[in-house]
Amino acid sequence: MKQPRQPNLLLLWSDQHRADVMPGPENTVIRAPNLARLTAESFDFRHTYCTSPVCTPSRGSILTGLWPHHHGAITNNRPLRRDVRTIAEGLPADYATGYFGKWHLGDELRPQHGFDAWRSLDDEYREYYSDPADRRRRSDYHHFLVREGFPPDEPDPFGDGPVFSRNFAAALAEPFTKASFLAGEAEGFLAERRDGRPFLLSVNTLEPHPPTYGPLNRLHDPASIPTGPAFAQPVGADASRHHRQRAEKTRQQGYKHHPIATPADWRRLRANYYGLVTLVDTMVGRVLAALDASGQADNTIVVYTSDHGDMLGDHCLTQKGVFYEQAVRVPLLVRVPWLGRSPVRMTQPISQVDLAATLRDLMGLPPPNAGDGRSCAGELGRLPERDVVVTRTDRQNSGNDGRSLVTSDGWKLNLYHEDVPELYHLAEDPCELHNLGADAAQRGRIDELAARVRAWQQAQDDTLTLQT
Repeated sequence: MKQPRQPNLLLLWSDQHRADVMPGPENTVIRAPNLARLTAESFDFRHTYCTSPVCTPSRGSILTGLWPHHHGAITNNRPLRRDVRTIAEGLPADYATGYFGKWHLGDELRPQHGFDAWRSLDDEYREYYSDPADRRRRSDYHHFLVREGFPPDEPDPFGDGPVFSRNFAAALAEPFTKASFLAGEAEGFLAERRDGRPFLLSVNTLEPHPPTYGPLNRLHDPASIPTGPAFAQPVGADASRHHRQRAEKTRQQGYKHHPIATPADWRRLRANYYGLVTLVDTMVGRVLAALDASGQADNTIVVYTSDHGDMLGDHCLTQKGVFYEQAVRVPLLVRVPWLGRSPVRMTQPISQVDLAATLRDLMGLPPPNAGDGRSCAGELGRLPERDVVVTRTDRQNSGNDGRSLVTSDGWKLNLYHEDVPELYHLAEDPCELHNLGADAAQRGRIDELAARVRAWQQAQDDTLTLQT
């Protein structure tokens, strides 16, 4: 197939979808037939790392191709810098653009950064809006639920009328979930593309992000959920202080509305999560069916990914914010029809910082921002061996700020501003049970890998001081 003159881009992504909860030989339990079909037609990047295991900084990197300290949103609830561009900016004038779903990069309700059509999903971040007047407004999803006859359940702390809490929305039947709402909005957008006008559409749903329950809680049997050696096992005494503190906080405070005292509790939580992934899968299926109906499928790059993973009881941890593989690795599927529709399984590590430049290159366009991410478009199917870096920043030079380096030959070094290093040999210890950071026999390896981290820092103007 010949590459179209103006390819479309359909970016489908979710929030907090870890890499191993995807259909395939390694996981035959998850019910996700649409993601399975997409995988069978895509480049399947099996070792994709987010730039940061926290929502806002990672989302900024996906959309801009910049490291968090360059796009400005280094922690949750910070906006993108105004002078950075997203994948939707700098397109030819005839492209239709849309952003449907969670933004979490500043003002949720306002079209911005090159996206014209806009469907907002969340009222969770009103206190961070740049214009206080926007706190009186409500998201498109809020208005959808009102039209469907649901009364808002949560008083507004700003005194501007009640809102729908995430707990309320998560408990609704499937047609009223956020994933289903976004599928309907995307179907409408794609129906209008039957005229052949090129487009770029991003659809980002909250699921499987907490609250970790939904209408499909009972779809997966907890006893059948696959687990590994780290499941329901405490963080090792040789782990970093940050990881041990996170585990102790989880033990003391529990996890939202979920009991987590026993392995059975963790299995119940994980089964709920699987149900949320199935909700996402249904959204993906509906949107892809609408793309087919538009007549534009052969002209459209389709991507599925997520901003970070979820611990789900591994090392007795929840959510993200740590350097363990379950939090930093995400799915990445890229279907490029003119390069074929056969599965290509990629096992080399890759960073999401390269995604924006790669997608724009496949569209025949320059990257949205010069610098950080580089295009892999010419290397699809044969990625070279190279290091991957993951960052974590609470605030510049805080004790738990860190950088993680993953090598193509299976070594992983976590360095912190004020904490002991962690060294794992993923090739032999994929569940990161044995920290080799204090092993005298590994001192030379730690020094060599730390030098590679410092070289990356120098190249990227990263001034965080790290303890080795």
